[in-house]
Amino acid sequence: QVQLVESGGGLVQAGGSLRLSCAASGRTFSIYNMGWFRQAPGKEREFAASINWRVGSTYYADSVKSRFTISRDSAKNTIYLQMNSLKPADAAVYYCAADVTGSLPYDYWGQGTQVTVSS
Repeated sequence: QVQLVESGGGLVQAGGSLRLSCAASGRTFSIYNMGWFRQAPGKEREFAASINWRVGSTYYADSVKSRFTISRDSAKNTIYLQMNSLKPADAAVYYCAADVTGSLPYDYWGQGTQVTVSS
């Protein structure tokens, strides 16, 4: 199994920045991809960004492209989501997820961290 713990959420003004972290533990050698998802109140959870754990290739939702950057530190078994130019529409609970099979859906999820953006 893989355990995921997110941190770094909080309150920020529109136009500001936050960096989320997700620390993985357990069978991290089995991870293929890791991703960030978000869920706003009354909305379905949506994909934000993902990174291939082994080669580092990244993929972004159009809504966050050019504002968010996903990265990894393999030595720390941690991924990050640098969020810049935040908008009120970015406010949500952000979840980290890990894929250990190489195909959707993701297999393990963190508990989530709240991001609030004030206008």
